[in-house]
Amino acid sequence: MATAPSLEPSAVAALGARLEANVRRAVKVPEQVMRQVVVALVAEGHVLIEDYPGVGKTALARALSRSIDAEYARVQCTADLLPGDVVGTNVYDQRENRFEFRPGPVFANVVLVDEINRASPKTQSGLLECMQERHVTLDVTTHELARPFIVLATQNPVEYEGTFPLPEAQLDRFMVRVALGYPSADEEASMLADHAAGDGVAELSPVTDVGEVLAANRTAAAVHASEALRRYIVAILERTRSDPRLELGASPRAGLMLLKAAKALAALDGRDHALPDDVQALAEAVLTHRLVLAPQARPSDSAEVLGEALDQVPAL
Repeated sequence: MATAPSLEPSAVAALGARLEANVRRAVKVPEQVMRQVVVALVAEGHVLIEDYPGVGKTALARALSRSIDAEYARVQCTADLLPGDVVGTNVYDQRENRFEFRPGPVFANVVLVDEINRASPKTQSGLLECMQERHVTLDVTTHELARPFIVLATQNPVEYEGTFPLPEAQLDRFMVRVALGYPSADEEASMLADHAAGDGVAELSPVTDVGEVLAANRTAAAVHASEALRRYIVAILERTRSDPRLELGASPRAGLMLLKAAKALAALDGRDHALPDDVQALAEAVLTHRLVLAPQARPSDSAEVLGEALDQVPAL
């Protein structure tokens, strides 16, 4: 496959603005959350959405896929879902006298994995391996996934009966964790009027294509990150590892994810270099789900630890 050309940072900024505006025409998503989702798309990361049913998680994934004119697939997780239902399987073709690979929904560009914690650990592992490796290996044959490729997985934060919570090592595969929250009264009233007129997502037109998104991926990867910025990220990680309120601080992979996200945010702001401000803007979304609380800690301590680290670690 030919290498996609890169874009100028100003073109990436224009692309991000178009995407965010187009998605928010159909889904009432907070601006900060929408920016974090676009950061994940540009940085080739994945998104974990923890929120209540009915706040627009599915609509967000559909709107994003329509906005980039990409293939969309939805996986509704249940306890009896098998890895083959997600990644695909080999089916015997009697006429050809051979096995033929039937790809699963994970081969789409934008994949919504609804209620991922209802899938069994075996199925979760199969999906998250695809997210990490970006290919599927079946019977010694490797099948590359589509590009771009982004998984938006959802979890219900208040319902745990019959679920299999993601272990920390698997949570670590998600670049950002976000929550949509309930819209304001004015936004909700506007949403009711919009939906009375039809499906707003189905009426969206693409504002870019997968080729331009791939070019934006290359631009973000080429954004300059200075030695001082890298050491700043490491200092934040080390501060979380030494805090007694945490049993497990941020991993080296967390630092890699934070750096990639910061570079993508810089590109979306039209810059060719990342700044400490980019790191600070994304630290909560990238790091908090990677912090494991000590037994005696309060649920709010992870956010407090990270906030203190950002306040106390000097930006070099």
